[in-house]
Amino acid sequence: MNIAPEIASALRLEHQVRIENREQFDSLYSVSELASASIAAVASATADMLSAANLLTEPAKISVDQRISSLWFRQSLHPIDWELPPIWDAIAGDYRTQDGWIKLHTNLAHHREAACLVLATKADREAVTQAVSKWNKDDLEAQIVAAGGVAAAMRSRAEWQAHPQGSALAVEPLLHQQTWPGKQSRHWHPSLARPLNGIKVLDLTRVLAGPVATRTLAGLGADVLRLDPLDWEEDNIVPEITLGKRCARVDLKANTTAEKFAELLGQADIFVHGYRPGALDALGFTPEWRRKQQSNLIEVSLCAYGWTGPWRQRRGFDSLVQMSCGIADAGMHRANTDTPTPLPVQALDHATGYLIAAAAIKALQSTATHNICSSSQFSLARTAE
Repeated sequence: MNIAPEIASALRLEHQVRIENREQFDSLYSVSELASASIAAVASATADMLSAANLLTEPAKISVDQRISSLWFRQSLHPIDWELPPIWDAIAGDYRTQDGWIKLHTNLAHHREAACLVLATKADREAVTQAVSKWNKDDLEAQIVAAGGVAAAMRSRAEWQAHPQGSALAVEPLLHQQTWPGKQSRHWHPSLARPLNGIKVLDLTRVLAGPVATRTLAGLGADVLRLDPLDWEEDNIVPEITLGKRCARVDLKANTTAEKFAELLGQADIFVHGYRPGALDALGFTPEWRRKQQSNLIEVSLCAYGWTGPWRQRRGFDSLVQMSCGIADAGMHRANTDTPTPLPVQALDHATGYLIAAAAIKALQSTATHNICSSSQFSLARTAE
């Protein structure tokens, strides 16, 4: 079979892929197929890159184990004699409003504070439940977002398609890309065992999709440096998404940071970041500034709700996007229940992560074969489409 047509077209992949050990998540949607297709995209992109480097003497034969792919869309760690911290904050979750459901994402302290400020309550689940019940879902969503928090009212598919952001996504490509003349990395010394040997990746991503992408690049031999804000905490998934990486902390808002950041970009071959559209520009790190530090820099970035439309700068996470775009509502009806029913895994995060990795690998191939660099953009909401 070919890789999923939309993925293959966006990334210019033509390989035939054999799917083994087919396994199905219990879901209205083809989650297992998405898992195998997005991982197959990485394999196909890697094969293309190795062919361009004259390391494959015959066409690649690609097979993907759907069962293992599906397992990687879950948590991949099995703690022995220790426990991971809770995944969710005490008040994060789904709440019933006067006219439907809303999800509050409060894992970060400032998001939790914003929600409690709007609700005029303490961070107590019973108190939050009572406060939320007095609101309309759309009004509460808007107020929490305006206060700097993150929340998502549950919408049906029809409601999302009629929404201005849903309408924008309907015509948005899976992959946005810009190109310019560039040269192959001087660091790159690929081998079959380590296809990205020598490639330096600067990772400014959080939570799941971006870190999955850079973990994948590290697994293929890249030297990945992950930079976190000074106060960032995500202890429950750090062991999962820092495999193969070096980690450091930086305050990009500090006046003394620009020189060090410029030095790191100058050394990098690939820059992966998850800042909302315009956020890096607002800090003075515009695309022009970044290319001045490294003219051959390959960039891949992601956001939550898309790169066009009124919500392009809205903060978001996989679980919120599933609420917004109709997935949780459709799952609820399929399960014949009265509570939001999302996908069995955070498939938007994982799939987008593997697509980001595939795009970065294809971009390396383009520098080697056509002297072309690129900037690629993905979003969780467009993956949901």
